[in-house]
Amino acid sequence: MSHKFDVVVFGSCIVDFISYVPRLPRVGETLHGSRFVTGFGGKGANQCVAAARLGSRTAIVGKLGNDPWGKNYLNALQSEGVNVDCVDIVDGESTGIAQINVAENGDNQIVIVVGANNRLLAGDADQCKDLFNEARVLVCQLETPSVGTIEALKHFSGVSIMNAAPAMENISHDLLKLPTIFCVNESEAALITDMQVETVMQAKAALLKLRSMGCGIVIITLGEKGAIFQMKDSSKIKHVQPHHVDKVVDTTGAGDAFIGALAHFIARNPSAGLTECISAANRVAAISVQKTGTQTSFPRFIETGLPEDVSSYKSDWEYI
Repeated sequence: MSHKFDVVVFGSCIVDFISYVPRLPRVGETLHGSRFVTGFGGKGANQCVAAARLGSRTAIVGKLGNDPWGKNYLNALQSEGVNVDCVDIVDGESTGIAQINVAENGDNQIVIVVGANNRLLAGDADQCKDLFNEARVLVCQLETPSVGTIEALKHFSGVSIMNAAPAMENISHDLLKLPTIFCVNESEAALITDMQVETVMQAKAALLKLRSMGCGIVIITLGEKGAIFQMKDSSKIKHVQPHHVDKVVDTTGAGDAFIGALAHFIARNPSAGLTECISAANRVAAISVQKTGTQTSFPRFIETGLPEDVSSYKSDWEYI
């Protein structure tokens, strides 16, 4: 079967208001920042743009407010080559916004007001069934209501990736068992499993608990420690080593760069193993943290130095 799209994203569109500060402020403290910029963000759109930058044919299902930010965002998505036929401008709702502080060491803190994103519901998944049928990979997150996300996962028959972020306690069983791949970082894994996840071996224990909770393939990303994963039909867990970075500039959006890249490599490299796709996605995320901003930090494929077919990419991994 031929597919019109490589990656379709069901998820959020949020405008970023980013302040660069010497360090993150303490409670009640006012700091002088050095710079302020606005950018386009939201996990859904970020992941979609990350895949589009690498060369995937992409589409997004989302909601924007009927305000200048919404119209600007729609234009920005189109300029990235993203199909926006299933993006609605919603009257009476603000476009989602995020207030982000970025410290000189790369740490960040984020407050989001999701606005129109709260209107992305089950009916939107029903209306976009044709779009789902034309895509190889579906990507979902938790910045929009889970009822819509669950419906989208039910409708999709290809490879689906559930990025359970932002973290959610008492996560729905459907969000665990419906996706092909369940992907979280350390803090999200810790919240969902109620376990400490700071070391690779603690992440392994959390991964096994996620499998026992009903997940199929599980990936836990560990930042500078790489990522671990387990296939649905395997008893072995692999630790994929990170791509080395000399200087971290800004970690905002690095997780989204990873997810978008993972979706791209899975969609465009059907002969590649998940180990190679994760390793290549690690490389894309590593490139993104060396530049400022969110979507502005996502590399084009030519910048990655990766082979066209990542099944030939030499990945560094070990069983744990």
